Amino acid sequence: MSCKARVRENPQWSDKLESVMTPIIESKQSPSSGLRRTRSSRNTMAHLLAPWEEFRQVIPLVSLKSLLHRPNPAVPKVAVLMCTMQGQHFLAQQLNSIATQTHPRWAIWASDDGSDDHTHAILEYYQSHWGEDRISIHDGPAEGSTANFLSLTCRADIAADYFAYADQDDVWEADKLERAVAWLETVPDDVPALYGSRTLLVDARNQHLGLSPLFEHEPSFRNSLVQSIAGGNTMVFNRAARDLIRQAGENVEAVTHDWWAYMLISSCGGRVHYDPHPTVRYRQHDANQFGGNIDPVAQYQRARQLLQGRFRGWVNANLKALQRVRHLMTPENREALDEFAAARQRWVGARLLGLWRSGIHRQTLLGNIGITLAALINRL
Repeated sequence: MSCKARVRENPQWSDKLESVMTPIIESKQSPSSGLRRTRSSRNTMAHLLAPWEEFRQVIPLVSLKSLLHRPNPAVPKVAVLMCTMQGQHFLAQQLNSIATQTHPRWAIWASDDGSDDHTHAILEYYQSHWGEDRISIHDGPAEGSTANFLSLTCRADIAADYFAYADQDDVWEADKLERAVAWLETVPDDVPALYGSRTLLVDARNQHLGLSPLFEHEPSFRNSLVQSIAGGNTMVFNRAARDLIRQAGENVEAVTHDWWAYMLISSCGGRVHYDPHPTVRYRQHDANQFGGNIDPVAQYQRARQLLQGRFRGWVNANLKALQRVRHLMTPENREALDEFAAARQRWVGARLLGLWRSGIHRQTLLGNIGITLAALINRL
């Protein structure tokens, strides 16, 4: 896109150009203040280019050997479903980490939700080097990250063997796709299958902070009703799972796309695998929608939200969404869903007994104490 076109499309670019050009023009009109004006102009230009300079720190691009040779058709193709919004600060690092995967056959589908920073320009820059067959760029629905991911997942024109969710600000470990595909290939093609993993938590500079909680119990539908155990940034799923998500529809009012994937796939008899090996460097920064929840402050805030009823609101939304797909569920999981929904409406004693009988649980002792207390005060 030309500079003139970009100015016409984005009025803020006109303001930026004016802020750069004004000092230059004034310096020509006032020779005596030329040095001061020139310095001001340079400072202004440096300020405008700062995001680009941060982006260029990871340039030159990863010169991918996998891009120099056509991948073996026998290797399963992974469609990387990436949603972006104001992602200029960390996007290049994420793209490079995807590009250096040991699994060579991948293609990125990027859905941008209306960014007005350099996000789109960065995507175009990578596309110009890697080609449209490696990265394609699309407009998102501009209704939040959950709607963006579900809309992208449901696109009929994305053809692949497996599908991987990708956030814009993380860094993938080199073997992420290889580990996921290795497990997914053990599942029959007609069985919905979802892979997720633990994460390595890092700060904005990609420095180690810790690990996400380690969950040791088998994933299940009864667990999914009150907990999402793997972040979407670690999830990879097969075509049968993707078809199931499409069948449920992109307009489902679930809380998050990853929690919805866990509930939906487990409820319909699919297989879910939680890998204790971290495959993603999950970046913690001020713009996170949800953080790693490992420090005492974050845990206190989550407990406070539970007591204030926010968690109950999430469960309400998820149960409403699940009613739309109950005809796809196994009989056993339909029964569990009905038992849980009925228990939530009873008086306190019957509520606690119904919760216990339904088998609903979280992955840790502390988590189970938490949902028991929530049930006790009718916040579940």
